[in-house]
Amino acid sequence: MTQRILIVDDDAFIRDLYEEILKNEGFDVTVAENGEQGLEKLMQGGFAAVLLDVMMPKLDGLGVLTKLKEITPAQPNGPILLLTNLDHDPILDKAKELGARTHILKADILPPDLVRMVKEAATAAN
Repeated sequence: MTQRILIVDDDAFIRDLYEEILKNEGFDVTVAENGEQGLEKLMQGGFAAVLLDVMMPKLDGLGVLTKLKEITPAQPNGPILLLTNLDHDPILDKAKELGARTHILKADILPPDLVRMVKEAATAAN
């Protein structure tokens, strides 16, 4: 069965790039353009891993994580990997407290590393 991945990012370039990379690796990829759309998809559940941007309109990544603490998805989701350009920031600590597994620095990640991190997260979900 193909593993489902959710990408929640308001940057169309990043969203499209990550979607293409992960689809080429055989993942079933769903995308959301903002935190509200992402939360709606997360509530349906069933994602092996989630890539969640921190800074987004309507509802930011921390807001999504906070809401996920309050509401149980219809199906469980796998680990959440935070997408950010921030490093060593209190926001990252707060995100981990709220359930994010780790973070990916968008400016530094290479496609093979992205694939490896998503595969590890998706495998951990099983």
